[in-house]
Amino acid sequence: METRGDTPLSRCLFYRQECGLPAVVDPPELGRIVMRAGSVWAMTMPTRLGQAVKAHMHNRSVPLGPIVGHPRSGRWTFLIQPDLPDDVRLFAELFRLDVSVARTGAMIALPSPTAAVGAIRHWTVPPRNAFRPAGRFVVEAVRAWADQMPRTQHRSGTTHVG
Repeated sequence: METRGDTPLSRCLFYRQECGLPAVVDPPELGRIVMRAGSVWAMTMPTRLGQAVKAHMHNRSVPLGPIVGHPRSGRWTFLIQPDLPDDVRLFAELFRLDVSVARTGAMIALPSPTAAVGAIRHWTVPPRNAFRPAGRFVVEAVRAWADQMPRTQHRSGTTHVG
């Protein structure tokens, strides 16, 4: 996706015009690209679980949408349709698996040419158009693999998939 002359502004315009992502450069002097969740939501999870979710969806011929990799924090973010029910039990289940959902109003950071230098964010699966999978497909894949992922106990007493 990166080409010579790729700037935060040109990348942001690509996200908006070709991919239907409501992206903005904020702040302009740093070149960070973000979007406010609304027409697009996101699910963020540990990289190992994300890899399993991606493989699960691919093996079942569920089309993949954009996935952002966060190398420093060891997490992946799946961009999804804003279609998950407002269900406390669902979000508690995902929370126990170290999966968070960015719903309406949350800020979602996207890869920027300036972030690529420090390996802050990159596209694991780049956006090519406005397609995003239904959130329920990603939740189904998380559930299918969560029981198979090794768990680690943290000092806080919280168990995380890792």
